[in-house]
This record gives sequence, structure tokens and C-alpha cells, in this order.
Amino acid sequence: MNVQIAEWTLLNDQNSCSITYLCDVSGLSEGEVNELIENGLITPIDDNAMAKIFPMHSIVTVSSARRLRDDFELDSHGMILALTLMQRIDELQSELQQIRAQFN
Repeated sequence: MNVQIAEWTLLNDQNSCSITYLCDVSGLSEGEVNELIENGLITPIDDNAMAKIFPMHSIVTVSSARRLRDDFELDSHGMILALTLMQRIDELQSELQQIRAQFN
């Protein structure tokens, strides 16, 4: 008999997590997560706070970054470029859906 335990987390803007938690759930190092911050891919809730706290939806971004790094054997620059392009595509698709909704 195989027992699997799953953790359920609500990924919204009302819940938050630390940089350590992002590293733990994604498998990225703190340095890699800091590169994502520096490149604007994830943003702390309060930039001026000593301890960086992030919205829970940042888990999606750091997990995607780790998968890109591992699956395509990317260095940190390639990982950031790929993630940036993926986020831009998502933004453009959302804009296109809004425009199509206006004309229907």
C-alpha cells in the first residue's frame, strides 16, 4: 500500500511566504530566487522590509523557473530569459482575450 501526502496551499495575494519557503518548495537556491527578484519576475510585498515576504502566487513562478532550469539544462540567464518571455506571452494572451471580449 502506497500512501501519498499532498499539501494544499491557496495561491492568492492575501497569503504570503518567505524567501526560504520559496526556495524549499521550488528547489531553487536563495541566489537563484534573488536573481528572479532582481529581474522583476517576483516582487516582495514590501521592498523596504528587512525580511522579504512574497505573495503566495510567487510559488508558481519559482517552480516554473526550476522546471525550466532542470528540463532544458539552462543556466540562470537562460532561465530568466525563458521565464520573462513566458510571462510576456501570458500578458499578451490576456490582452487579446480582453480585446476579443469587447468585440463579441
